[in-house]
Amino acid sequence: MPNCTADLMNFGRLGRRMIEANFQGGAISSDGGLALLRQLDQRIGLSKAVSQVLHNPRDPDRITHSLRDLIAQRLYKFCCGYEDLNDHDRLRHDPLLQTAVGKAEVLVKQFIAAHAKAPTKLILDIDASDVPLHGDQELSEFHGYYDHYCYLPLYVFCGQAMLCCVLRRSRIDGAKQAAAVIKLLVKRLRQAWPKTHLIVRGDSGFCRQLLIRWYERHQVSYVIGVARNARLQKVVAAWEAELEADYIKTQCKQRMIREFRYAAESWKTERRLVTRLEFGSQGRNPRFVVTNLAL
Repeated sequence: MPNCTADLMNFGRLGRRMIEANFQGGAISSDGGLALLRQLDQRIGLSKAVSQVLHNPRDPDRITHSLRDLIAQRLYKFCCGYEDLNDHDRLRHDPLLQTAVGKAEVLVKQFIAAHAKAPTKLILDIDASDVPLHGDQELSEFHGYYDHYCYLPLYVFCGQAMLCCVLRRSRIDGAKQAAAVIKLLVKRLRQAWPKTHLIVRGDSGFCRQLLIRWYERHQVSYVIGVARNARLQKVVAAWEAELEADYIKTQCKQRMIREFRYAAESWKTERRLVTRLEFGSQGRNPRFVVTNLAL
């Protein structure tokens, strides 16, 4: 079998210096992927774009490292699996990190720039999640559901790409600021791709009349969870009885998908609800979503 290992790999210039990879030893680092990260960052301009929108109160006459360099250091470190700020004290001596660093709008711009052409469809997933806190961080509050002190940031993802992250205190409505965030994202995405079909997904915590009506007025599709209640349970009771009877006969978990028209008390019109019904050893397990998507 031939040996195809290259003797020399070129990663471009840094000022007057050429960046090369070879097998001759010298200053050794275990983070060889940093050279590729640096090239990627230079191409998409992420660290530069972030530095341009963040406030930097430092006295320019008293600083050694630019804000862009500090942001790049933080980004590259995360990509290499270093989670703690304490790691920087050791990593600042890493020759590859030194070389790579180069001694809610930015994310969307980078996302748009990553596409060669307009997507036919985009699915935006909105959700809240906890960020555990340790110590005396500002606005630290205990959250009963997560059972610890935390922040409750609001996220919007499209596939693996994060389009937005809003840092929030934890003792708030999980849907707080969701309407403002979605409006800004939809506006920006439609400026770039006016014909792209936008779909918003979220759990029952985001089933808000304000949000749903805004989606409908602006031709945004949605698939939103609906919390289980007595009225919904009454609608599906006959179907669940069928599943229970089949389970008793077969001892195998039974599932069924059904849909119907429904209006909550706060809704002015009926909307399409889809339910996934399930009956097994744990009993009933219904799930409900409201949507304006056609069949």
